[in-house]
Amino acid sequence: MIRRLGKTAVAAIAMGALFLFVAAAPPARADDHSKCQHAIEKAEANLDKAIHDHGEHSPQADGRRRDLNTERQHCWDQYHGWWNGKDHRWETEHNWDAGPGHP
Repeated sequence: MIRRLGKTAVAAIAMGALFLFVAAAPPARADDHSKCQHAIEKAEANLDKAIHDHGEHSPQADGRRRDLNTERQHCWDQYHGWWNGKDHRWETEHNWDAGPGHP
């Protein structure tokens, strides 16, 4: 009887530990990807506004371009991908600074 009670207690502790592990698991990757996507979309919008307001090669546009590249690099470092807001898709190549024809 005591042995059976001990096995039940061990099983209960193991189940409790499992529930704690599941509850403490990090949020789904999709949520993290959506944060990266949102940050890049915001940086793209800021760049578009700076270009509209100050010109393609203005210091303001250059600053927003650096901000955008920083966000893309951040996502690349985390997920080996970056959000292409122009084509509305995740890219799997580090090609955002490849020159003409690339975002």
